[in-house]
Amino acid sequence: MTTCRVRVERVTSTAALSKHLQQQVLSQPGGGAIELETLTSRGQTEGDNEEELEVGWQEKLFSQYEMELFQNESACQTPLDRQYHTEVKALNKAKGRRNKRIFTYTDHDRYTSCLALQQLQTSSDLLSTTKSSPTFLAERMASVRHRRQDRRTMDGSVPKSKIVNWEPTAEFVKSSHVVNNAMQTMHIMGDLAPAGRMGQKENEYLLVTIKTDGSGTVIVKPDFNDDKEPYRIVTAGDKREVWRLTVKNMCTPMQPEEKEREQNVYKDLYVRHKEYLNSLVGQDFEMPPVGILRYMMNAEIVSAKGFEYDNLYIHFFMELPNNWSSLPFQTLSGVTQTCRAKTLGKENVAFFSYPFSFEAFYMSEKESEESIPQWPVIYFKVLSLDSWQRFRTEGYGYLLFPAVPGKQTITCHTWRPLQTGTVSALRRFFIGGSPELEDHSYVRIPGTFKGERLSRFGFCTETTGSVTFNLHCIQQARAFVDATMLKKRRQNVFDQLGGFSQQGAVCTILEAFQRARKKMQDARESLPRDLVHTTSQLQVESSA
Repeated sequence: MTTCRVRVERVTSTAALSKHLQQQVLSQPGGGAIELETLTSRGQTEGDNEEELEVGWQEKLFSQYEMELFQNESACQTPLDRQYHTEVKALNKAKGRRNKRIFTYTDHDRYTSCLALQQLQTSSDLLSTTKSSPTFLAERMASVRHRRQDRRTMDGSVPKSKIVNWEPTAEFVKSSHVVNNAMQTMHIMGDLAPAGRMGQKENEYLLVTIKTDGSGTVIVKPDFNDDKEPYRIVTAGDKREVWRLTVKNMCTPMQPEEKEREQNVYKDLYVRHKEYLNSLVGQDFEMPPVGILRYMMNAEIVSAKGFEYDNLYIHFFMELPNNWSSLPFQTLSGVTQTCRAKTLGKENVAFFSYPFSFEAFYMSEKESEESIPQWPVIYFKVLSLDSWQRFRTEGYGYLLFPAVPGKQTITCHTWRPLQTGTVSALRRFFIGGSPELEDHSYVRIPGTFKGERLSRFGFCTETTGSVTFNLHCIQQARAFVDATMLKKRRQNVFDQLGGFSQQGAVCTILEAFQRARKKMQDARESLPRDLVHTTSQLQVESSA
């Protein structure tokens, strides 16, 4: 049960001085009790300037206004009003109510729902402190509940093919989505009127709001400030009096046994929820046959930048090497929408955000020392289209499928064929059109090339812009499951498929050789030419 201690104290120069003198007198040895009644105005008692009270959850404390209202039985209209009338009569016969300024509105009171909306909205403005206020997100998410984990269907089962409801009804949204749950509310109020004027509705101020729902969420606003600076309340009117508000949590702390019992309950709940989710998903995943790798890729053409003309679009297609195949209905090509570039800094960037997906299968065969497994390739061409329907080729590029699953962002640089001469540049500017490749795979090593060396001598090109891709890749094979169960660690995907140990080693060696060769070329280019020429002469003389 939620219990809090609320304290309100009027801040005046007389009260502050009196409190300061009292602290000084009490700190002196043998000071005794010194009367300070001369510092307090006549007609005001200590209860007029401060009050401290412990309030329990949904505990009803009557205000002076309610005490006068419910004394008359004729003013009682509902059963709750008549109950309050009986309680007020009992209080009058006894010693009276234990509260003076602090009172409450419970969840069933008429004033809880009819409390002035402006006061509820401006309560955070009335309560001021030097501490930082909660963020907008924290205030919005405070009253949001999580999905109920004990929700079941009528027949106790969910068809696995209809886990996602594409046409939800209003009732389905109301019962399934994250919504504001019905909550019980309690307001702790304060009658901050001057002495002798208590019992008027315009002097009632909202001090604390406590809310709770069936899931165990408790919201206290403003928050407890046990060891923090008190909240300040400035009343309306001519006097503009200042009150201090302190809210302290008085709930009994949990015992270690209760905490352990609660943790065990949560663990059991999480285990049951996990089992429930597993029952919805099931264990019968579709697995590819032995020796086959399924490669799924959800990709996005994010943007293109650095091109000469505007209104860009991209045409792309996939090329599958040997031993790779796709489903009959799988689309192997696509065209994006035409996108106008936007200036960002010194670059003109066209944001496509064009999604596409692709699925392919790799079938392993017997080991062969001559052939090395290859990954599929995406070839793309960037084109521009102006208002006069003039087409121009802006660049060619390619993207090799990543060998590592997961999310990757790759930027591919492009180039276009260049025809020397002024006539070609004028034709491109005035009527459009430019040299194009008959075989798009020429930007890489063409798949039809069977020779030892591919010469591009005399082929003029011009570097253009770049295209950025977002790739989400998934690889699935039975060998992955077997390797996990046997706790095997292998270096690449082809080794896991089995029968490619030698080819995997060849790929690793070739990659290492290419990296070492590139490092030596870079180091050679960074050396002075005289030193390189002298070294070559020494090598010739030593060989002679």
